[in-house]
Amino acid sequence: MKNTLLTVEGYTTKLSLFIACLMMAIAASLGVFQVVMRFVLEIPAEWTEVLIRFSLIWMVFMGVPYAFRVGAMVSVDVLYRWTTPRGRRIFDFVTSLASLILVAVIIWWGWDYSKRGQMQSVIGLEGVTMFWAYLALPVGGIFCVPAIVANYFDPQRSELENAQ
Repeated sequence: MKNTLLTVEGYTTKLSLFIACLMMAIAASLGVFQVVMRFVLEIPAEWTEVLIRFSLIWMVFMGVPYAFRVGAMVSVDVLYRWTTPRGRRIFDFVTSLASLILVAVIIWWGWDYSKRGQMQSVIGLEGVTMFWAYLALPVGGIFCVPAIVANYFDPQRSELENAQ
């Protein structure tokens, strides 16, 4: 069961990280395109600003699962170093539980915001609604769940180990 969870989590985290990197590349490309259009050709493309904002939102929420997986989120290094091995396991459980509760709230309210944003049009992209920007919250949250659980069962403390 544990191996299956870690395998599924590996695929989902790699997928979310790939999407985050793709969104970063899109934002950077659109930024270059916007600068060339505005300052070289003197024909501003207003729609690029909105797409850059959308891609940055998606980049952040799709990159968070990787941060959870490597132990870079909700990390209180001093408390972790001061506790005993048994205390560290309890600390891991409390941290994972708190993270799962936070992610559940983000999924719940993110989906609610997404539904409400279906009627909110975007200036510059009249055919697109805010639903697509707000959808990053529940989708990113769903990708976070296996990463948090996997980090509990197979902790990776790359941030803590590199800080010494």
